[in-house]
Formats: sequence, C-alpha cells, structure tokens
Amino acid sequence: MLPWTVLALLVPYVVAAPASSDCTGTISSLDDVTDAVECTTVNVNSFTVPAGETFTLSLLSGTTVNINGDIAFGNETWSGPLFEVKGDDITFNGNGYRFDGGGPYYWDGEGTDGGVTKPHPMMKVEISGTMTDVYVVNSPAQCFSVSNTGPLTLSDITVDNSQGNAANSASGSDPAGANTDGFDVAGSDLLITKSTVINQDDCLAINSGSNITFSDNSCADGHGISIGSISSDKTVSDVVISGNTVTNSQQALRIKSDADATDSSVSSVTYSNNKATGITKYGVLITQSYPDSVGTPGTGTTFSGISFTGGATTVAVESTAEMVAVDCGSGSCTGTWDWSDLTTSGGEDGAITNADISGFTQ
Repeated sequence: MLPWTVLALLVPYVVAAPASSDCTGTISSLDDVTDAVECTTVNVNSFTVPAGETFTLSLLSGTTVNINGDIAFGNETWSGPLFEVKGDDITFNGNGYRFDGGGPYYWDGEGTDGGVTKPHPMMKVEISGTMTDVYVVNSPAQCFSVSNTGPLTLSDITVDNSQGNAANSASGSDPAGANTDGFDVAGSDLLITKSTVINQDDCLAINSGSNITFSDNSCADGHGISIGSISSDKTVSDVVISGNTVTNSQQALRIKSDADATDSSVSSVTYSNNKATGITKYGVLITQSYPDSVGTPGTGTTFSGISFTGGATTVAVESTAEMVAVDCGSGSCTGTWDWSDLTTSGGEDGAITNADISGFTQ
C-alpha cells in the first residue's frame, strides 16, 4: 500500500475561483446593501429607509446603479445625511423615480439655523462618473452636497421643494422651507446641466473647487446662483455660469465671501447667456461683507477675473430691488472686470465700491 503522503499527492487539488464582481445586486431594504455593493450592477427597488439611518452605497469602481422605484425616508430629528453614494467611475441612473425627504415633517421656517434638527444634506454625492435623471422632493434642509472624487456630470436632476414655499403652523408668515440649497459644491471638474431647482435658498452654492460649469439649468423661488459664501482658506477658480434661467428669486447672480475670511480667493468666473426675471433684492451682488449683503467688507479674500462675456446676460429686477451692487474691500477686488455682456433693468442703481468694471453702466 502506498504511504498516505503519496496518496495525498494523487488527490486532485481544487483551487476556489476568486469571487466575481460581474454580478447584479438588488436592494429592496437596507439589509440588502452589503451584498449588493459587491456587484458592479446594483438595482434599487422602491422601499422606505428607516428613520435615523443613512442609505449608504459604497460602490466598486465602474458600478452602474439603476433606481427602479421611489425611495422614501422615515422621519426623525437627527443630523443625517439621508442618502450617500461613494465610488469612482459610477453610472447612476435615477430613471425619474423620486427620493422623498419628508420635508413637511421638519420645516419650521428656520432651516438649519434653529428649531427642529433636520437631517442634511439629503443627498451626499462623493463619486466620479455620471448621475442622471434623479428626482428629489421635499428635502428637510440642504439637498445635494457634491464633493466629487474625479470628473463628474450631473444632468437632468430635479430638486422640487415647492411645497416649502407656503407657510405652516411652525413658520408663522414665512415660507416653511429654509436653507433648502439645491447644490452645495466643494469639488473640481464638475458639470451640472439641464437641471431644475425650486427651493427657498441658493440654487447653487460653490464653496470651493475649480473647473466647474453650471449650464442650462432652471432656478426658481430661492436665492439664485451663488459662489460662496467663501470662508477662510478656500479657493474657487475657473467657473462658467451659462445658459441658466433664474425666476422669482431674491438674487439672480451672487458672489459672497465672509467678512472675516482670510487667505481665500475667487478667480476666473464667466457669466454668459443667463436670463433672470422677478428678482426682489439684487440682480447681481458681489460682496465681501457676508452675512451682510452690503456692509463692512473684509480684505482677506481676493476676487479677480469676474466677467460677463461670451453672450448676453439679462437681469430684470423688481422696482425696489438693486440691479447691481458691488461691495469690495480696499484692494481685494483686482484687475479690470469686463461686463460688456450684462444688461439690467427695472430697479435701482446700487453702489459699486472698490472694483474696476468696464463695458457696463447701470
């Protein structure tokens, strides 16, 4: 008889095949997430996320996500976020289904400044790739927070907080929704296009980053398209704001830096082919006095290369609104700004302080 050691050598040695990510995972509850994200196709069915929990997708590189039903979130006073997605080279298809944040449960007219604790942001996006056809309603406070990990295109996104325009029993005479920013951005190599925001705060707020384009979007009922507010040690550069419409909003186009900010800059911002109507406070506001609109500007943030070129931007304001106000600290708005493609109408002239602007008169 052969020794057992020899017999062992004659037994076929089977090596387990490595697990494959070339599979399809399905999510119908949070219990399904851990297994589903091991696949590079993830299908999400309709379900309700339990109150106080975040629906987090930490995805493999190259994953495609298909939303196949509406997603709702249980109501609870907590900090959030409600939804978070992470990964590189992601294709995220919303397919027009709704993410419902349950805003009316939280809205009290105070946003994140007080009152009821509100989960925010509602949608935290930390991906590269594409995100398309996502429909969000009733965010408790700020909606999208975008800090992309590489080039990212967001297209055909809807943020509908129109229900927050009405007052409720907690807000007195004020709109119930507040601080319902559409897109808060701290990232680079980003395109946001063909999207709609109806809300009670900034449609777009760029807080840091470079190579950012916001084009062919519609903004209504809020505070307009903003860069900032810029806090200390932040840089924004190479921004294009083009082809957008802003209606029934406090401001149309705004750049704002905190009055006490230091070591920050905003540079190379181009506005073209934008149209704004029904603006109630400022058509174009460039201020270094934030949180004041016009006040005592700081000098710790430099603004440079702010231009209205490449196509006509028209801004129509209400009779009591200021068409343009520029409130710069001494020496902190540099160079000559070409505003030859800006036309304003309907309101009062605002002051232009410490800025050299060519091609435009109020």
